[in-house]
Amino acid sequence: MTVFDVAIIGGGLAGCSAALHARRKGASVVLLERGRCGAQASGVNYGGVRQQGRHPAELPLAQRSRKIWGRLAELVGSDCEFAVTGHLKLARSDTDMAELVAHQEIARQHGLTLDVLERADLRHRYPYLGDGFVGGSLCAEDGQANPRLVAPAFARTAKCFGAVIREGCTIERAAVSHTGFELIVAGDATPVHARRLVNTAGAWGARVAEWFGDNVREDVMAPNMCVTEPIAPLVGPNLGICGGGMYIRQARGHGSVIFGSGLGVADRDALRARPLADVTMEAAKAAIEMVPALANVLLVRSWTGIEGRMSDGLPVVGSSPTTSNLFHAFGFSGHGFQLGPAVGAVLAELCLEGGSPTSLEGLSMSRFIRRPTNPAARAAAGQT
Repeated sequence: MTVFDVAIIGGGLAGCSAALHARRKGASVVLLERGRCGAQASGVNYGGVRQQGRHPAELPLAQRSRKIWGRLAELVGSDCEFAVTGHLKLARSDTDMAELVAHQEIARQHGLTLDVLERADLRHRYPYLGDGFVGGSLCAEDGQANPRLVAPAFARTAKCFGAVIREGCTIERAAVSHTGFELIVAGDATPVHARRLVNTAGAWGARVAEWFGDNVREDVMAPNMCVTEPIAPLVGPNLGICGGGMYIRQARGHGSVIFGSGLGVADRDALRARPLADVTMEAAKAAIEMVPALANVLLVRSWTGIEGRMSDGLPVVGSSPTTSNLFHAFGFSGHGFQLGPAVGAVLAELCLEGGSPTSLEGLSMSRFIRRPTNPAARAAAGQT
């Protein structure tokens, strides 16, 4: 009987990165993906690679990930169209500007440089922007990549290093066993055995966690995105806005403009998601308001995907609070693409080394465990 050092459920970017990093550390690895690697949220997202605007709990992961993005060609044999374009977050009011200044200080404490721009400077640097913005914040290190390329590139490289990548492989259940973990594969009489288990099952991550008594609520979302015909170079840095709700980038190379706003419809059980026409129309109006020159550009396609979302908007990343050698990373809430490479590296470290130099403070599943607030209840639970 083969017993792998690490089994990974889910072939999104985080899972494929975990497979590669664990294999590079010498572990035997099997990754099991129900469909194709990178076919769910990791492959159908907007493609932004940003550190700016992150919650402080995500910044250590985002900064480590940015370093990996910078050497992607060396690591996986392709740059996956990664380009350093910068990320410009726009303010529509003085309140928004105060938010940008506050975040600039938080970023500075983490060693990340953001340049806050007043209205005049913003207009001078980016004359193609609409008139409704009073300023912005630029993170020059940020960029973009093609999401359809990245997870498959990690999967291919992991396979070249000796990882077993099994696509079209549905896990019906998993449980603790005498070998560590036993995974039951649909249509296969032979279970998969592993000493450690990594749960990177995306919007289905909470269901996998529940098999082991790790009970958290994970909702789903379906970001509504659009792409235009190719146009001449127009948009410099990726564009975002205070409060979220609108994002625009222009792909380097072919020149199409990718933008998104609002939500489509997702059915997690049916494995289906679709954009909504009225949401797409509103997104197009918002894109034109942000960049008026887009008014006469042809919209080619809209799409969406199924993304897991946690109640506080932050992912679950780290060790299981109940089960030894079980590790979770899911619920990225619409902003996990940039984090994926580093999440995989950290998961490999947690699995094989018992810890990581990258802080995960604030991302543990334990934050969702309700603790008794009544003194008598706390005493009964053995808490002081």
